[in-house]
Amino acid sequence: MSKHILFFDSGVGGLSVLEETRRLNPYYCYSYLFDNHCFPYGELSEAALLKRVATLLDAAAARLAPNLVVIACNTASTIVLPVLRRHLSVPVVGVVPAIKPAAKLSANRHIGLLATPGTVKRTYTEALINEFAADCRIEFLGSTRLVELAEMKLAGESLDYRREVTEIVKPWSTLSSLDCVVLGCTHFPLLKEEVTQALGGRVSCVDSGEAIARRVASLLPDASSSAVSPILHAYATKAVDQRLVERGLAKYGFNHIQLFN
Repeated sequence: MSKHILFFDSGVGGLSVLEETRRLNPYYCYSYLFDNHCFPYGELSEAALLKRVATLLDAAAARLAPNLVVIACNTASTIVLPVLRRHLSVPVVGVVPAIKPAAKLSANRHIGLLATPGTVKRTYTEALINEFAADCRIEFLGSTRLVELAEMKLAGESLDYRREVTEIVKPWSTLSSLDCVVLGCTHFPLLKEEVTQALGGRVSCVDSGEAIARRVASLLPDASSSAVSPILHAYATKAVDQRLVERGLAKYGFNHIQLFN
């Protein structure tokens, strides 16, 4: 029987990570749970977020019985991973800002971290920088609006995304030596093209999707290749606008969203 992986995020950003994992591991079965009732997580206190995610994933693990859980949310991962790994009996993989690969890629040793305000301020993020990019100049930019824009774009809403993204990253527009941007929120790869264009096409954007896919494959190496059509399930913690399903989630194979409460 094919292994079952549960992906979790506050919204649809985790789909960018799931897509990379499915590309490398096409024969697993996947569930996607997003906590849209408490979206966006970047606005929650650490204590509230920790309690919410731990409670929700304890219930999800019991009900859905996954073989592995991916916390496809940078904001949540930087807070809840140690607690979840104590609570759950299956492996838990988290997504953290791709500081290490960015430091390897940056020729100018000048990196921008684009994330939610919470992730930008986390001590976890500071530790990553100290360990892997201590010799780099780091620019920080925290934005909740980019999270909202990514959700809107996936839902197919009509908006000038390039104009809004350009305004948000404007503080970096004159930094000529900036050559690498860490997309430190799983929503942001959905706006990768807009971010790159806004910075004049001179930067490389890095995220954690491929690294997570490889990590999942290393932890669950025996997926059966005989599964022709892996099962896909999606769950939300409050009712979802049908337009988001039809215009966005369906692109990833999720045509029906079940309510998880």
